[in-house]
Amino acid sequence: MLDPIIAFIQGIFSAIGRGVGIVIAWILFPFLSASRWYASRGAILKIVVGAIVVLLMVAYGFFIYQTQVWYGFDPDYVAKYKLEQRKNPAGFELTKSDTGTPLTCTTSAIVEVTADLIDMEVNQNTWISSSPLYKMGLFGMDWDNTPWLDNKASFQRGVNQTIRRTSVELVEALARVRGTSGINRTLQTAREAMQYSESAWYINFSPFGFPPTSQSTYRTAITELRKFNTELASCQATFDGRADNLLEFLDRIANDLGSTSAILRERSENYNAGWFDTRADDRFWFAYGQLYGYYGILSAARTDFSGTIAEKNVGALWTGMLAQFRAALNIQPAIISNGREDGWIMPTHLATQGFYILRARSNLIEVRDVLDR
Repeated sequence: MLDPIIAFIQGIFSAIGRGVGIVIAWILFPFLSASRWYASRGAILKIVVGAIVVLLMVAYGFFIYQTQVWYGFDPDYVAKYKLEQRKNPAGFELTKSDTGTPLTCTTSAIVEVTADLIDMEVNQNTWISSSPLYKMGLFGMDWDNTPWLDNKASFQRGVNQTIRRTSVELVEALARVRGTSGINRTLQTAREAMQYSESAWYINFSPFGFPPTSQSTYRTAITELRKFNTELASCQATFDGRADNLLEFLDRIANDLGSTSAILRERSENYNAGWFDTRADDRFWFAYGQLYGYYGILSAARTDFSGTIAEKNVGALWTGMLAQFRAALNIQPAIISNGREDGWIMPTHLATQGFYILRARSNLIEVRDVLDR
């Protein structure tokens, strides 16, 4: 009676075994072929090929290390600035003298945080997007289309998006008195540096040339941003902390977050592959990078615009908004899953991230509306 059942089960396991064997053979075939080819070559060719293989193994080992080890990453990084101890807005004259002594003014926390975010990306860490091995991908496949080694690059690009937006706003509005002053050349240089390609390496093949790397160009922005704060400290630069400037800045950030929310929604609604969605991780970590960057920049903005915030009585709303940004940074899953919203095995991290972004954006718009009254 049981013989047919036993035979059926044995057949299933036998089929599974044959399938696994075929897969393993398919994976090992190119390596076995390469080893046979290598064994039949001459000594000189063996040495050359062996050296190339060893070099590639070392390079990929170092590349994996660069992508997996994150220096300076700290969701509570805002605490180190002790912003609550800064009592005056950016550009505030701390001393006045009739004796010719240079004036001392308050520096900008936004500029300081922005420069430090760039420093984390290109000095404390390697800028992944311009790495040759990252651009080569996995056997020609873009790393963003795989579930491996792209999280750090996506996070860096998300942070970089916040830096680019902030550098534009600093040049066009925050660091000039509208209608009566020109663009600050120091900040303009920083903005131009941050608009540079995210994937530039020492050699470019199309068109061929030897351009500056992304990493070196972004370092220029660090220098110029810190130079601006030095100018501001000596009252040789301007920071215009008017309510309409802050309002426009919040508008731009809200639009930025809205675009990212739409990207997350589109991926979440149209792809429900759970742990097997290979693009879910880069979408998630790009959004995380944006939240990470804007958390610090908006915390700094509270100090730089402290006079306006006190005048408009939005301090409590601002605190609540920052709490939403910080809460979103608590989500750090080891494996990003893009499952169904009603699924019970595979979670939906993209929908969760989108929810936090919309909640933070909603608080941001509420602050903006109060400022506009």
